Amino acid sequence: MRWARFELNGTPTYGVVEGDTIIPVRGSPFTAWERTMTKLPMDGVKLLVPVVPPTFYACGMNYAEHVREVAEKVGQKPNLPTQPDIGYRANNALIAHGEPIVIPKDATEQVQYEGELVAVIGQKCKNLTRDNALSAILGYTIGNDVSERSWQKSDRTMWRAKNTDTFKPMGPWIETELDLERLVTKIRLNHRQLIEFHTNEMVFGVVDYLVQMTRYLTLYPGDVVWMGTEGATQNMQHGDTVEVDINAIGTLRNPVVRER
Repeated sequence: MRWARFELNGTPTYGVVEGDTIIPVRGSPFTAWERTMTKLPMDGVKLLVPVVPPTFYACGMNYAEHVREVAEKVGQKPNLPTQPDIGYRANNALIAHGEPIVIPKDATEQVQYEGELVAVIGQKCKNLTRDNALSAILGYTIGNDVSERSWQKSDRTMWRAKNTDTFKPMGPWIETELDLERLVTKIRLNHRQLIEFHTNEMVFGVVDYLVQMTRYLTLYPGDVVWMGTEGATQNMQHGDTVEVDINAIGTLRNPVVRER
């Protein structure tokens, strides 16, 4: 099933996507829900971020090639993580499919994309095991972890490098039925494909993270876990369009503009 969150008469509403139509529901995928009799064309609705998470989690350095690429840029020896290591992002940075990524006027040219699989938690959970961890997931969506690299190097935290307004596109919807082993992520800049990788070839997978996290943290419906990216990213500029495509989910597409 494919869940989208969209604007209906000025109100955020969940709907079930079927082909090129969306059926609004009463309720949400995180609670009780029922279909309405309405069918709307997808190209006539404004999509919103598919969920506003209670807590926004992000995995860092979770693909081997990306670890090596980053280490080479900063002149360090690559060190693969030895355990799942989670961080946090801010909801103010979230934008939906189609909305512009806005580069602040004082940012450098080093503003880059990172295409990621996003796991959406469907139920309250603690102390998950390897056997039941995936049952806690409602489904998956796509994220673009935009980063200003000079700020990432200079600031003591990543408060603006990762969390500037509009730096976290997410969408276009949540897909509940897919096979992680069959997923391929493709990243395009101005329709030119720059990166392609098998999505599930992570240093630590979704199960690893959920088991480790829930030893210490309670996860709640709507929480999201961004699973990291692979490959060497390039700078985005005013007028660009960046696309993150994961087969079986869809394509997250956002234009890029710079403040004047």
